[in-house]
Amino acid sequence: MPIVGLEQRTLAETLRRAQLVSEEELERGLKAPPLTAQERLDERLVRLGIADDEILLKALAAQNGLKFIHMLPGLGDPSLSTLLDKDWARSHGVLPLYRIHGELVVAVADPTDVFTRDALRRLTGLKVKLVVAHPEEITRGLSQSKNAKLGFEVEDIVEGSANEDIKVIEDISDDLEDVAQAAGLSPIVKFVNVIIAKAIRDGASDIHVEPGEAILRVRFRMDGMLREVHRAPPRITAAVVSRIKIMSGLDIAERRAPQDGRMHVMLDGRSIDLRVSTLPTAHGEKVVIRILDRNAMLGDLSALGLCPRILEGLSDLVNRPNGVMLVTGPTGSGKTTTLYACLATINSIDTNICTVEDPTEYNLPMINQVQVNERAALTFSTALRSLLRQDPDVIMVGEIRDRETAQIAIEAALTGHLVFSTLHTNDAISAIPRLVNMGLESYLLAAAMNGVLAQRLVRRICNSCKVSVPADARTRALFEAYEIPVNQVARGEGCQHCVQSGYAGRAGIYELFTIDDVLRDIITREPSLSALRKEAKSQGHLDLAYDGLCKVADGITTVDEITRVAETQK
Repeated sequence: MPIVGLEQRTLAETLRRAQLVSEEELERGLKAPPLTAQERLDERLVRLGIADDEILLKALAAQNGLKFIHMLPGLGDPSLSTLLDKDWARSHGVLPLYRIHGELVVAVADPTDVFTRDALRRLTGLKVKLVVAHPEEITRGLSQSKNAKLGFEVEDIVEGSANEDIKVIEDISDDLEDVAQAAGLSPIVKFVNVIIAKAIRDGASDIHVEPGEAILRVRFRMDGMLREVHRAPPRITAAVVSRIKIMSGLDIAERRAPQDGRMHVMLDGRSIDLRVSTLPTAHGEKVVIRILDRNAMLGDLSALGLCPRILEGLSDLVNRPNGVMLVTGPTGSGKTTTLYACLATINSIDTNICTVEDPTEYNLPMINQVQVNERAALTFSTALRSLLRQDPDVIMVGEIRDRETAQIAIEAALTGHLVFSTLHTNDAISAIPRLVNMGLESYLLAAAMNGVLAQRLVRRICNSCKVSVPADARTRALFEAYEIPVNQVARGEGCQHCVQSGYAGRAGIYELFTIDDVLRDIITREPSLSALRKEAKSQGHLDLAYDGLCKVADGITTVDEITRVAETQK
């Protein structure tokens, strides 16, 4: 069928540039008898078997700088079906998919229709981002959203939960032997267990159970991004939350105050710890479950994917006899994993390594790990003071949260200990002013600090659908600002393996700030951010974005991912 909006004059070049058909096949189509008014180039290519509708739709997307997607069953947010009139959406070939930070992602059959695009903005009041999909799949998606099922055996669960008495499941063991085997205990128990099992098997880091007025929504954080996986009727919210509370040892009668707990499960022969947090909201209690796989494969620094420059510098800091080494970044950026890798690098039978953590996320052989317990008055600072009487060589403090903890860590470093910890700052250099603002003496800080590693996690391009494309003007300008050569960059086209996202897995990007004698003098005299950055720049310091762009050049991630998590010079 003719593809609406497909530019015939540039079709051959688009197919060639996007490598959608081979050069030989394209030449065969072009060398056929001259085109006439009765036969377009796309129609000829289909007739000769050189291209099909999908290839031509990908060409249409490429011509307009957009992505082509397949409308898989369940793709999109059914709650958005009320944004547009169904008949209008069907006649214009559009289907709303997701709303993210005020931006509406819409599948369209003809991205060149500016009138429809303007109407979408006007009718929804949102910024619109287009993706291209097959018109038949859009029509099918509109029909599915009209009769969308809540899915995942929710119908059976609802039937069983009508007479569900929460007290009945109070006697079930908090420590499940096997989540999968326990799936048939009761509808509510089954719903919770299958969610947990699916999240663990899918590699999610967090489970969000979010009550709303019309639905109970379940989302998984995968590769750092939230993704909706289940919906259920709101009337089972209280039962689901109560089941999670029972499993994690929380008070099911307390619904007005936040609570924190944890549970332990076995799945596929693996021991998994789950941290649970509840929060009262307008429509019920929201629950977030953090998944901690204690048996996750951990390695030393060589397993982190560090570039040779940073690996060499960090190895030097890790092997020093004393001083403070900090890792900075936001929550969920992999700081703890990096600290564990540092400890694994120097872990040996003749070294006494002690840690204070909240919580102890992974078991480390030959390392003494202490769990913070606020109820027992075992805080970071009190535990750290006790550790100093345990004859340690190396100390790891899970996080520096206050002046007292920071002061003890600095004093420990100055008395001959090697100290590792984390801090929340936007970049590596900002860690120094942050510690000064906490109330630490600058001369003590200058004497104790060895270096700071800042890091972020970015999504990896899916290897199953990775393609190489010419760098666009924006990308070339960004690379030129960092003096990095680039001609081609990689991207993921979207496939079933990555759920059409183009990404699968994550990689780290890093910035290493090593403290030398010149910087120690500056910290002692004037520990301001501007003074530190000026000296660091004169020494050739490279920021997070530089390491990220190097990984873009290596085909690991995309420019969009780097600009999402790190500040750039451009």
